[in-house]
Amino acid sequence: QVQLVESGGGLVQAGGSLRLSCAASGSIVSINAMRWYRQNPGKQREIVAIITSGGSTNYADSVKGRFTISRDNAKNTVYLQMNTLNPEDTAVYYCNALVQRTSFGAVEVWGQGTLVTVSS
Repeated sequence: QVQLVESGGGLVQAGGSLRLSCAASGSIVSINAMRWYRQNPGKQREIVAIITSGGSTNYADSVKGRFTISRDNAKNTVYLQMNTLNPEDTAVYYCNALVQRTSFGAVEVWGQGTLVTVSS
């Protein structure tokens, strides 16, 4: 079984920073692209950032220049550094990964989510 565990959410004032982490564990051979999504109640889940296994990145327009996604392949961990936060960034943040397992092939895995609240 493979699971993703997020951490690092919390309450921050507008203009502040937070760093989210998401660690994968289980019977992992390798991890392909890793993504961060976010969702507010009543709204669709939206992609925030993606990083490929080779380190290429892409961002939603709303976070470009403020958020940075990175990964540590040795630790099976993806990070999201969030700077210059504003109240519109308030959401539950989820990480997502396509994981190659030692048995039963690839599986898409989601974390449980971590809440980020930005106060004005």
